[in-house]
Amino acid sequence: MIFELSKNSTFVKKTAYLNPLKKLAGQTAIYGLGTILSRLLNYLLVPFYTHRFIFDSSLLSQSDFGIITEMYAYVGILMVLLTYGMETSFFRFAQKQKDRNKVFSLSLLSLLMTTSLFLILVYSFLSPIAELIGYSNYKILIVLLSLILALDILTAVPFAYLRLENKALRFSAIKFINVLVNIGLNFLLLFSLRYMAERHPASFLGNLYSPERKVVYVFIANLLASFTSFVLLLPVFRKFRFVWDWALLKRMLLYTYPLLIIGLAGMINDMGDKIMLKHLIPVPQGVTNAQKYVNDQLGIYGANFKLAILMTLFVQMFRYAFEPFFFNMEKEQNARKVYADVMKYFVAFSLLLFLGVSLYIDIFKYFIGQAYWAALSIVPIILMAKLFYGIFVNLSLWYKLRELTLYGAAIGIAGALITVSFNLLWVPRYGYMGAAWTHLCVYLSMVLMSYFWGKKHYAVPYETGKILLFFAIALGLFFVFEYYKPETTVLRLYAATAAIIIYLASVLWIEREFVRSLVR
Repeated sequence: MIFELSKNSTFVKKTAYLNPLKKLAGQTAIYGLGTILSRLLNYLLVPFYTHRFIFDSSLLSQSDFGIITEMYAYVGILMVLLTYGMETSFFRFAQKQKDRNKVFSLSLLSLLMTTSLFLILVYSFLSPIAELIGYSNYKILIVLLSLILALDILTAVPFAYLRLENKALRFSAIKFINVLVNIGLNFLLLFSLRYMAERHPASFLGNLYSPERKVVYVFIANLLASFTSFVLLLPVFRKFRFVWDWALLKRMLLYTYPLLIIGLAGMINDMGDKIMLKHLIPVPQGVTNAQKYVNDQLGIYGANFKLAILMTLFVQMFRYAFEPFFFNMEKEQNARKVYADVMKYFVAFSLLLFLGVSLYIDIFKYFIGQAYWAALSIVPIILMAKLFYGIFVNLSLWYKLRELTLYGAAIGIAGALITVSFNLLWVPRYGYMGAAWTHLCVYLSMVLMSYFWGKKHYAVPYETGKILLFFAIALGLFFVFEYYKPETTVLRLYAATAAIIIYLASVLWIEREFVRSLVR
């Protein structure tokens, strides 16, 4: 009888320990289903833009793709600046306040006021802004981007509300529909109109197409997709009511302004290279059109950057699930142990993705047009950089739980300074390779800073020995593969498969006790 009680007690403890991990995995899978499907579909725009179909040239030139890459870099930075961490602040204070709708309404009202001010400023200074970024002939792009930003900012908190309420399916469905609308309109405006213009130039649709407006069509499609998301979120917007609680808003802003710095620094780290490349990349002697050359190089870099899609998607869907998870898990007795295991298995799976894309690059390279293959060597570097960003997301829980977001801001600022200084140093010498290595150095530095600083304020028993062993195995296999790379594609694919099997077998053997507990 005593043995049975003891056995049952052990079972209960094990179940209580595994349930949070299973819940996080389940939420990540649901967010991942919507995120992966939607983002994969969205990323299909890259081959759509860069491959030749029935036409003599691709739908967008390298320069066109370079313009899109740069403009979306500005969007990413402004999105963080204008949402100023209000999503995370909403998560935090919705847990503390009895009235979640009040926190929701106050968050949305704050964003509405600042977004309105942003639109007024943009339209008041449209010409100076266009001249400043070098697009005087593309003012319409700035108008479209400002409207896209406004819609995306206003839907940020409603999307966060769905995450807080664990309505992952609804969240993912809206994201998925957004992408379907975007892709459909891209197909209509770029492919169908061009087809009609070339085959039936006198038709109504043929007359609508203009080669000079190709980039504009891309942003029109995005604007209509963002508006679709706004409409689908109207049921959530109905929870809004006009409230004004300056004391609560002040506390939320005090919590969130360091998150703004963190987010802004993060976007500088992620997008800064795409803005700086245009001004720093060396132009060879004899090039007659320097602007076109620079845009071409930016387009090539941006297209290969997209090949890190699987790592980017995994980190994003993990972040969606992890942030509400660790806030909800905070008061549990075994919380720190769970956080440590989440980190370990996150790294193990991320390294599998790193090997999968890097070693099967002969397959993944067909995702982009052959004209862009010159920069394939940056792909493993970007993959590893994204992996370290995911580790940083894991580590960030300590300053968010302890409300020490100023420390996170300091780490973000340090990363941004590294981004700017290393790009200034390396891009003029090494071109886009310098930008790729900068990306990796930045996130590695931020991981080290956050890890050692976090140990002093919220110690989590991370199994660093096992994590480093996972890295050693994965990187060892990668470098052996690169050094002894077979000459034929078929043999390279066989070698890649063998390397991945070795990695998986090694991880499963190292984690054999955990695997046995799952089987039991």
